[in-house]
Formats: sequence, C-alpha cells, structure tokens
Amino acid sequence: MHPFRQLSVLGLLLGTLFFAFSLTPSLVPRPFHVQGILSGLSFAAGYWLGFAGRWLWCYLGLPLPRPRLELTLKCIAAAFCLVVAGLFLRQASEWQNSVRMLMEMDEVGGIRPFSIGLIALLVFVVLLLLGRLFRKTFIVLSDRLSRHVPHRVSLVLGVAASVVLFWSVIDGVIFTLALRAADNSYQQLDVLMQDEVEPPEDPTVTGGAESLVSWEALGGRGRRFVTSGPRAAELSDFFGEEMPAPLRVYVGLNAAETPEERAELALQEFKRVGGFDRSVMILATPTGRGWVDPAALDTAEYLHRGDIATVTMQYSYLPSPLSLMVEADYGAESARALFKAIYNHWSRLPADERPRLYLHGLSLGALNSDRSFDVYDIIDDPFDGVLWSGPPFRSETWSMVTRDRDAGTPAWLPTFRDGAVVRFMNQYERLDTMEGRWGDFRIAFLQYASDPVTFFQPSMFYREPAWMESPRGPDVSPELRWYPVVTMLQLVADIAAGKAPTGYGHEIAAPDYIDAWLALTEPEGWSESDLARLRARFDHRR
Repeated sequence: MHPFRQLSVLGLLLGTLFFAFSLTPSLVPRPFHVQGILSGLSFAAGYWLGFAGRWLWCYLGLPLPRPRLELTLKCIAAAFCLVVAGLFLRQASEWQNSVRMLMEMDEVGGIRPFSIGLIALLVFVVLLLLGRLFRKTFIVLSDRLSRHVPHRVSLVLGVAASVVLFWSVIDGVIFTLALRAADNSYQQLDVLMQDEVEPPEDPTVTGGAESLVSWEALGGRGRRFVTSGPRAAELSDFFGEEMPAPLRVYVGLNAAETPEERAELALQEFKRVGGFDRSVMILATPTGRGWVDPAALDTAEYLHRGDIATVTMQYSYLPSPLSLMVEADYGAESARALFKAIYNHWSRLPADERPRLYLHGLSLGALNSDRSFDVYDIIDDPFDGVLWSGPPFRSETWSMVTRDRDAGTPAWLPTFRDGAVVRFMNQYERLDTMEGRWGDFRIAFLQYASDPVTFFQPSMFYREPAWMESPRGPDVSPELRWYPVVTMLQLVADIAAGKAPTGYGHEIAAPDYIDAWLALTEPEGWSESDLARLRARFDHRR
C-alpha cells in the first residue's frame, strides 16, 4: 500500500499550517526540544481537524476525487508542506529573538530545525497511531451496537464509549500511577534531611528544641524557610543600628494529620515565638511543594527593619502544576484553615495593639490565598491587605476585576474603580503612581504581561484574548499573533517548560517586590537614597 494512501490531504495542509504557526513567538522563549513537542502537537491537532472535515464531507455524501487523483494530490500536498515547514523553520530564530530581545537575553543563532522537525514528526506519528487506535475502537463498538440500535445512534454511542474507555485508561491507570509515583518521590525527598541545614539553636526559630514543630516535621522546604532570610546582624549592618531578627513560622505536611490540626499548631507556634507582638505580620500561602518566594519575604523584612513575622503552612508535596490538577481543593482547604485560625485570634486582639495583617501568595499560592477568605469573613473587621504575585488565570478575584476593569485600560494592567481598593503593577508601573486615595483595605496584584500562568485562557482555543489587543504589554513581542488552537498550545508549552529571566514571565524580581510592599504597607523612614541602596542590594543578588 502506498505510504500516502491513508493520509488526509486536508489534514496534511491544515496540520502544516498549525506546525508553521507554532514556530511563531508566544510569551516566553522556548528551548528547541519544547518547540519540537509543541510543533508535533500542533501538527497533530491540525491534521485531525482536517481529517474530521474530510469525514464530515464523506458523511454528507459529497463527491470525492478518484483514487489516482487523490494520491497525486497527496504527493503534491506533502511536497508543499515540506516547503512551507522549511520556510517557517528558517524564520523561527528571528521570532524567538524578538522575545529574547524584550527580555534582555542573548540572541540565538539557530533553533536546530532538523531536531525540531524530527521531534515533531515522532510526536505526530505517536498521536496518529493513537488516533487510529481510537478510530478502530470506535468502529468495533459502533458495529456491535448497530445490531441493537439504529445506525446513527450507534455512531454517537460508539464515540461516547470510546472516549470513556480511552479516558479511563489514561486517567485511571497511566495518570494515576504516574501521580502516585511522583507523590511518593516528592514525599520521600521532602523528608530527607539536608546536611547543609543545621537545626536552629535560637528558641524563637521554629524547629528548635523549644519549638512546637519538630525539625523533622518541617520537611525540606520548611527547614530552608525558617533558617533563611536576613539575620539580625545583616539588618543591623545594613541600617547601621541594632535591629531585631524577623520571625518565620512554618508547619510541614507531616506535622499533623488534618489541615485544621496543622493550622492550630501554626497558631500556637506563632504565639510562642511572639509573632503577634510585631508591628507587621504576613500570612503567606506557599506554592504546591510548600515553597515561599524568598524575594517576596526578604524584601518585606528589610523594609520593616526586622519588625515583622510570617506564618505559613504546607499542603502538598507536588509541584504547583500537578498540585493544581489533583489537589486544588485541598490547597484551598488548607489555606482556609490557616486563615481562620490566625485571623480569629488576630481579630480578638485590641485594635491599637495588634500587628497590621497582610496576606501573600505567589502563583498557586495566590490562587489559594484568594480562596482562603471571602468578604463575609472580614466585613466587620477587615485585615489590612494582600499582595498576590503572578496570579493564575483561575484566580476568582483577579478574573472578576480584570473582566470588569475601567473602560480604556488594558487587560494586562487594568484599573478597577479608580484604584480605590484594587491596584495592579508590573515591572514598569508602580502601585503608587495612580491618582486618588488607596483605601484602608488594599488588594495589590504584581504581574507581568509576559506571564503565561496569568494570561492563559482556555477560550484562546477559538477566540483572541483581550491582552493581545493594542496597546500590548512592553514585554510582549509585537510579532505574536493569535491562531486558533495553536496559541492555546503555545501558552500551555510556555507554562510547562518555557523559561524567562527574572523580571519577566512568571519570575518575579525582588526590586519589584520592594516597590509593591512599599506602596502596600507604607513603612516609615525610607528616603529615596535608602531605597536605591536596598534595590541595588537585591539587584546584585539577582
């Protein structure tokens, strides 16, 4: 049988277009192997859409070309596809460099077109074989069902049964076993002791001899969290006078059985170390594996001269993307438990003696922090504010505010009701540049226009997103275009394996945290020269 006989001409043409479009820039630079996988997925998506179109044509009984003519058309289409693919591969380096230039990265001279093509071909072949297996399964099931029900009904039932069967295998066997193995691996890694991290001797540090949380129960992330950050000596040296050490409380996933028990343990430990006696406190929600961005906390601790305490609690061993897929409700449940425990105690303290309370979360932490409370919880006694950085597109408050933004403001940096409660900033615009008063209860979003985690939308499958309209974010390539299906796959690839330098994409820069905390919390005693010195300190660290 001729190798082209079973291929769809329309599928080849549409698949090649999708392949070519996948080489155009998206939000962040892509390594060549990621580009190859993305291009293979795009080619397969276009091919199956074309194949579905041909099937519909046949189903409607419309005329088809004769076999000889069809074979000739397939050969011509294959040659045309090779030419188009080659032309777009030659242009791909320039497109990638348009993104890299905006992010102050070195240009790339070539993107390994043969490697990308080979990877894409392998991905397409695997998906093609899976698609044909699905088709044969559908045909067998439909034929058996047609003995008992009308033919058209059997086709519908055959498709539905095939989808259920394939999804059961993927989700119930492959996906579940993979996640179970990943969870066990990350759990074992979390329990391991790091030789370079020594148990603290300071009684005010969680995990020490007097702590209510054992050193082992902190887990790997927790041990690094409580032993990192600026020390009293570092702060004193920077400010030229004696400064206290910031307080950090962390409760690992192994510390107690339920979120409520861990939250109560966090509250008691926070009280033990004197967290409620500081001027400012932060209730931080970590990412999937229990990580809290050091840049966010270190900068806040410097701005408040060590007179600050932070409490957080782990809820998963899995990385954020996996945790979001399989433990999304559990992360929100854990965040609610900690918020309830901390807020209930804080709200019972005298208003003129308690610390100012702020919430913080990055990425998945921002999502779960948003879900940790609602207006009815705090309406009688609101806390002071929140800083959510790199908020995922699923964040409810972010989605609502962006959707209902003031007319004429861009989706990548919206203004909402003149900034009276909610404000947005990025690496170019600060929170305090807006006119008008920012109220006593403040919500701040720190986000970059080039962040695929924030600006991914499932509706990109069929509709151009608002953030691509003019004017665009300064860190978004002018070469970026919207293509049905492909743009959605591009941003999925950006989220999964794209890599941007600090200050772009999903990598929040410490100097931007400085500007965010400065406007949100308004620490006293900072001159412009002192702030410049602080920014230089963290710029050097970056």
